[in-house]
Amino acid sequence: MPVTHADHVAHLVSLVRPDLEPLAARTCARIEAEMAVYGTVVPTDRLRASVEANLAAALDSLTGNSDLTHARTTARERAEQGAPLPEVLRAFRIGFTVIWDRLVELAGDDPTALRTVVGAASAMWHLFDAFSEAVTSEYREAGAELLLLRQKQRSALVEALFAGSTDASLWDIARLLELPLDGTFAVVAAEVTGLGQEPLPRVEARLRDAHLASAWRLTPDLQVGVVSLHGPLGPVLDVLRTGLSARVGLSPVYTGLAGTPQALHFARVALASLPRGAAQVAQFDQSPLAGLVADSPETSAQLARQVLGPVLALDDRDVLLTTLHTWYACGGSTRLTAERLYCHPNTVRHRLRRVTDALHRSLTDPADITELGTALRALMMFPDTAQPG
Repeated sequence: MPVTHADHVAHLVSLVRPDLEPLAARTCARIEAEMAVYGTVVPTDRLRASVEANLAAALDSLTGNSDLTHARTTARERAEQGAPLPEVLRAFRIGFTVIWDRLVELAGDDPTALRTVVGAASAMWHLFDAFSEAVTSEYREAGAELLLLRQKQRSALVEALFAGSTDASLWDIARLLELPLDGTFAVVAAEVTGLGQEPLPRVEARLRDAHLASAWRLTPDLQVGVVSLHGPLGPVLDVLRTGLSARVGLSPVYTGLAGTPQALHFARVALASLPRGAAQVAQFDQSPLAGLVADSPETSAQLARQVLGPVLALDDRDVLLTTLHTWYACGGSTRLTAERLYCHPNTVRHRLRRVTDALHRSLTDPADITELGTALRALMMFPDTAQPG
């Protein structure tokens, strides 16, 4: 039978096979010399094993026995090690170049061998395309799986952080979330308005652009996050208010990750203080009285109903309560209250008198002022629960 081109290729490949180990060593040396990332993320022994396996697979493919299993295995391993895809493809290109150089070297000045090598060139680089496509596909699939796994792990760590943890595991959580254990923080709670939809899309990336580290978790009701601060809250508020479409509550600033569960409670209280449908950010009042009210929601709601009940039953309750709230915010000044509400001071006095008459309380008695202020604060914090009836 006549000798075919395939026979010549097979003969050249058979000459290359005994040199597989030195060719693998040459390939590894070039890869490590030309790509520093391989020296940091890929152990030398693993690189040598995968290079030798892929060179052998490439030689088999040149004789018609194509098998991309090793290429796919290498791609997945490199994705897990964190080697960039362009560098992985470049490493394969180096391996194919080493094989090609050896084939040319073996052909020497033999015209028949040279024709065989030239004829195999097209098949050689089509083969490289097939390897590259398999590597790219497997790498991206592995990368997507790893990203999903990391997101799940990160979400679980955030959940553990919000649920409270022992000091030992808290240290691990801080390390894995890349947050300072004893830093300064604030917790954000944003209302979810659609199933699986983030009310603060890309918030972690946007905070990162503002040089603020954070960690987030999406629940059916809330998107919650802890933000590591290194200054005032202004940059955080700027990010939260950009494109805002839902209610957002912000906790007081606190120190140490151990305070995160309590801060989440305060953030939720701040969110609940906003009217439904409002696209606003509310920060929890840092006064001690606000903390006492927030710590006892049921008792606070009962206090609001008991103290403010008669006013809550009136048709113009919103006007009266707004006036009372503004009066407290203005330090008991009728003039400032009128200016802020754009009405006459006599109008303010009339409304306040209606409130005190309905409640049988005085705005000059310290005990009554304290009770009314506490009940009003409870009503603002828990508008849904502190209703009459």
